[in-house]
Amino acid sequence: MKIFSRLLITFICLNLTACSANTIYRSQDARGSVTYSDIPTPGAKPIRLSTSTQRSSHQVAKVLDGDTLVLKTGERVRLLGVNAPEIQSRHRDGEPGGMAAKAWLQHKIGGRRVHLEYDQEKQDRYNRLLAHLYLPNGEHVNLTLLEEGLAVVNLLPPNLRHADAMIRAQQRAEKQQLGIWSLSDYTPRPLAKISQKSRGWQRFLGTATSLKRTKRYSRLIFNDKIDIRIDNNHLSLFPPLETYLHKPLEVRGWVSRRNDHYSIQIHHPSALVLR
Repeated sequence: MKIFSRLLITFICLNLTACSANTIYRSQDARGSVTYSDIPTPGAKPIRLSTSTQRSSHQVAKVLDGDTLVLKTGERVRLLGVNAPEIQSRHRDGEPGGMAAKAWLQHKIGGRRVHLEYDQEKQDRYNRLLAHLYLPNGEHVNLTLLEEGLAVVNLLPPNLRHADAMIRAQQRAEKQQLGIWSLSDYTPRPLAKISQKSRGWQRFLGTATSLKRTKRYSRLIFNDKIDIRIDNNHLSLFPPLETYLHKPLEVRGWVSRRNDHYSIQIHHPSALVLR
């Protein structure tokens, strides 16, 4: 419950037009329902929000791929807010653009001293550090990867620092057809053509016809075999989901399959583009 509350506070603050003095207010009604607001109400408790930026300096030992590196300390770092195509390994096939992204990152940071900036969650479930990467001259490497079309935006709450700047960087690359945006492998395909061969990050086009809500997820339904799902804890980041119904929609993400049903989980509205 404490973890859920912290996440909810983060999501609300990110979507309020103004958090006065970095404070929001928690109130609880007679039924035990908890709400958060930037407007104080009788009996509400103020909660101070941390806005400090944590940065540390490190030496790069090795670049593993276009969004992952190893520090001299042996720690692995996964770049926040971006996803570069996979490179070939013993466990998976390479994806178009993967080697180009790795080569670019190797040239940019290989053996160099860099600065890491952390967000709300500092590590992922694989114990990798999650960070924005900066060069000594101030260049934001995550952002440059997007501007060059070498990676795509992949925003996972609660780590949403620099989200707007990263979305704009991707939009510029897409408009100019740079990097992966010029590759036919990433051209949007009709959702009706989704299959078990749909691997890696993909773009699909379709029209959601209905909305289904469960205790954990809200789902935009495209047909009886395809939906996209949004964790209800993330809904505060999105406009009303009815906004997406009966309109041409581009969905960006990874396909999961269960029996003959396909689903794409969406964590942030940047992965849904009205066309």
